[in-house]
Amino acid sequence: MFVFELDSVTKRYGRRAALEGVSLSLPAGTALGLLGPNGAGKTTLLRLLLGFARADSGRVELQGRDPLDAASRRGVGFLPERLRLPGTLSLRRFLRLHGRLADRSGPELEREIDAIAELTGLRNRLGERLDQLSKGLAQRAGFAQALLGSPGLLILDEPTTGLDPLGVREARTWLEAARERGATLLVSSHILSEVERLCDHVAILDQGRVADSGPLERVVRTGESLEDAFVRIVQRERAPSA
Repeated sequence: MFVFELDSVTKRYGRRAALEGVSLSLPAGTALGLLGPNGAGKTTLLRLLLGFARADSGRVELQGRDPLDAASRRGVGFLPERLRLPGTLSLRRFLRLHGRLADRSGPELEREIDAIAELTGLRNRLGERLDQLSKGLAQRAGFAQALLGSPGLLILDEPTTGLDPLGVREARTWLEAARERGATLLVSSHILSEVERLCDHVAILDQGRVADSGPLERVVRTGESLEDAFVRIVQRERAPSA
């Protein structure tokens, strides 16, 4: 079963093709690292999957549905790269709002909020306004809302932005725990060492196209790091044709 599928997807902004003829799928239970240079099309791909934009051509499905169908996002946790928090809300009210959007309420939701705040190191911050949190604590708040309710699919765009080394290590443990309970992960990141530790599949985009994708052990050659493989593949794509 595929959690998402893109089939020959193209998305243009004016004359520029952010994605061109992209085909990619993610089996349930997989952790996929979505990689690429700046401007490769990674964020556009995530926007299409979540229904924030519509493809110009091709087919996009999330959990077997059109992403514009709100039901496709049921059981999906999302952490965007540019996290914009409603500053006037307290952290508890913010998490309560996200819980209600996921059809949770009452004492069960409050227990979930307490548990996720404890997990993400925010237990003593629940009464604070979001605009009073530091950048690192705000990123932890983003993780808390994404992990709330134990979603079956986590989509994370540069998830460790703003976290200190301890926070990066803790975030890794949160995601490893999600994997152990069977969640599927889609992680877009420039921190290739973290992707290499966490993911079993990778997809490398360059200039709006899939340069390579597949199991990590196939994409990365013997003796290479993921960074080495990334550079090799992007340079191959950009080499002049013979």
